[in-house]
Amino acid sequence: MDVKEIDVRSLSSSNRHTLPYVHKVGVPPKQNPWKEFSATLKETFFADDPLRSFKDQSRSRKFVLGMQAVFPILDWGRNYNLAKFKGDLIAGLTIASLCIPQDIGYSKLANLAPQYGLYSSFVPPLVYAFMGSSRDIAIGPVAVVSLLLGTLLQNEIDPTKNAVEYRRLAFTATFFAGITQAILGILRMGFLIDFLSHAAVVGFMGGAAITIALQQLKGFLGIKEFTKKTDITSVMKSVWGSAHHGWNWQTIVIGATFLAFLLFAKYIGKKNKKLFWVPAIAPLISVILSTFFVYITHAEKRGVQIVKHIEKGINPSSVNQIYFTGDYLLKGLRIGIVAGMIALTEAVAIGRTFASMKDYQLDGNKEMVALGAMNVVGSMTSCYVATGSFSRSAVNYMAGCQTAVSNIIMSFVVFLTLMFITPLFEYTPNAILSSIIISAVIGLIDYEAAILIWKTDKFDFVACMGAFFGVVFASVEIGLLIAVSISFAKLLLQVTRPRTAILGKIPRTNVYRNILQYPEATKVPGVLIVRVDSAIYFSNSNYIRERILRWLTDEEEQLKRAGLPKIQFLIVEMSPVTDIDTSGIHALEELYRGLQKRSVELVLANPGPVVMDKLLASGFTSLIGEDKIFLTVADAVLTCSPKFAEEV
Repeated sequence: MDVKEIDVRSLSSSNRHTLPYVHKVGVPPKQNPWKEFSATLKETFFADDPLRSFKDQSRSRKFVLGMQAVFPILDWGRNYNLAKFKGDLIAGLTIASLCIPQDIGYSKLANLAPQYGLYSSFVPPLVYAFMGSSRDIAIGPVAVVSLLLGTLLQNEIDPTKNAVEYRRLAFTATFFAGITQAILGILRMGFLIDFLSHAAVVGFMGGAAITIALQQLKGFLGIKEFTKKTDITSVMKSVWGSAHHGWNWQTIVIGATFLAFLLFAKYIGKKNKKLFWVPAIAPLISVILSTFFVYITHAEKRGVQIVKHIEKGINPSSVNQIYFTGDYLLKGLRIGIVAGMIALTEAVAIGRTFASMKDYQLDGNKEMVALGAMNVVGSMTSCYVATGSFSRSAVNYMAGCQTAVSNIIMSFVVFLTLMFITPLFEYTPNAILSSIIISAVIGLIDYEAAILIWKTDKFDFVACMGAFFGVVFASVEIGLLIAVSISFAKLLLQVTRPRTAILGKIPRTNVYRNILQYPEATKVPGVLIVRVDSAIYFSNSNYIRERILRWLTDEEEQLKRAGLPKIQFLIVEMSPVTDIDTSGIHALEELYRGLQKRSVELVLANPGPVVMDKLLASGFTSLIGEDKIFLTVADAVLTCSPKFAEEV
C-alpha cells in the first residue's frame, strides 16, 4: 500500500547543508468512512471476533456451531469421560454439602422462607451447566446479593405483613435481573460492568460482609425484636438495647461453639490444601449436630429459635406471580437492574479468576447470557437472584471439578434434599445458620487487597474506603452508589486532567524521557519538549493547551532568573496521543497563535496515523507548516537546535 509522506525541511537555510537525513512522518491512506466506522464498531463490540469459526462453513455446520455457542455443553460434552465424571462427582457432592446450609441462611438475608434458597440452588445451576462456559464456577444464592435484594425489597414492601406481595416482587426483580444480564451479553456490552473499579468492589464487598455479619447478631444472640435497618449504628443500638432482656444464653452457647468449630475448620483448610473438604463439609456437620442437640434437649422450649417448617417438594411455578403490570413493575425493574449488575460483576470476576488459574478462555458475553437465562428461568420457578459463589467455586476448584457437571451433581443433591430431607431441618437452630453465614462472609473482607491498594494508588484507596464506609454506616444501596460515583469520578478526572511531562535527553543516547523520572536527563537550550499522555478530546483540550502554556511560562521564568536564552521552540511529543477531535485541533490552533505572540515556534513530534490524518484534513499541517512535523523528538531537536545535537 502506497504511503504518502511529508517532506521535512530544515527550519533555516543557514544550517540546511549541515543536517543529516531526517526521517519523514508517514500519512495513512484515505479510508472509506463506512469501512472505518464498521472497523471501529467491530473493535468496540466484537473485539474477540466471535463469528470467526463460522467462516467458510456449510449451513449444517454453521447450525451446529451456533447451537454449541449457545449451549457449550454440546461442544465439551462430546469428549466427556468417566475420569472427568469422577472429579465432577466428588466436587458436586462437596459443594452440595456446603450449599444446603448456606442456602437456608442466605434466604433469611433476602427475607424469604428457607426453601427459596434451596430452590435457587436447584434450577439455576442446571440451566447454567448447559449454557455457561466456566468449568469451575458454582451457582447459587450468595450473601451480598441476598442482602442487597432483601434491603431493596423491604424498602418497598414489608416482608412480614405482606409476605405474598414481597415474594412476588422478589420474583419480578429476579426476572428483570436476568433480562438485564442477558441483554448486556447479547448486545455485547459487558464492558459496562468494568466501570465499577476493583478498588470499589473490594470496599463494597468488605462493607457488605460487615453488614451481613452484624445482621446475624439477631439469630446469634437469640434477639426477637431487631431493627430492619442495616447501618452499624442502628444495629448496635438494637443489640445493646435488648442486652438485658432479649439475649438468650443457650442460643449464644450454640452459636459461639459452632462458630469456633467452623473457623477452626477454615483454618485447617488454609493450612493444608489437601484438607479442603474439611471447611466444605463443616457447615453440614454443624447443622446435623446442632439440630440433633436441639431435638433431644427441646432447647426450643427454652427460647432457642429454630427454623421450623420448610416446605417439601421441588420448585413450584411462579410465572403468574411476576408483576408484568402495575406500580410494582417499575420497582421490580429498578431493583432487578441493580441486583443483576452486582451479581454479574461477582460472577464474571470469579469465572475469570479460575479460568486464568486453569489457563482457558472465558467469554464474558456468553457468561452474561447464561447467567441471564438462568435467572429468567429461575424467576419462573420460585427462585431469587442466583450467581457465582466465590466460596463454593473455590471448593469446587480444589475438589477437582473438571466441567460444569459438578453443578448438575449439586443440583441433584439439592433435589433429593427438597424431596425427602427438608422435614429434618425443622429443629435446626437459627444460631447455627447465623454462625455459618458469619464464617462465610469473613472471607469477603480482603484487608490484604486494601493494603495493596493503599500502597499502589491513593485515589483507589479513597474509592475503596468510600464504598466500605458507605455500606457500613449508611446502607448497601448508598455504599453501592458511592462506589459507582467514585469510580466515575476517577475516570472523569483521568480523562479531563491527563498527565503531561517535560522531556530531557538521556546522556549518550538519542532518547528523550521525563526529567522527573530521569533526573540525569538534560534539557535542550532554547527548546521546551512537552509530552501529552492522553488522547486530546473536547473534555481535556483546553486543559492541555493551558497546561502546556503554563509549562512554558514556568520555564521562561527560570531561564530569565538564570540569565539564559529564551525558549524559541516548543516541541509537543505526541506518541501517546492516540486520537484527537475537532476541539483538540482547535486547542492546538489556539496554542499555535498564543506561541506566535511569544515568538515561539510550535513543533510536533511523532503524531500517530489517526491524529495525522485529522491534522491534514483540518488544514492544521498547512497552518504550522509541514516542516514542523517530525518522526521523533530527536529529529525535531536535530533541526531546531543543531548546535546542541552536534555537541552531545
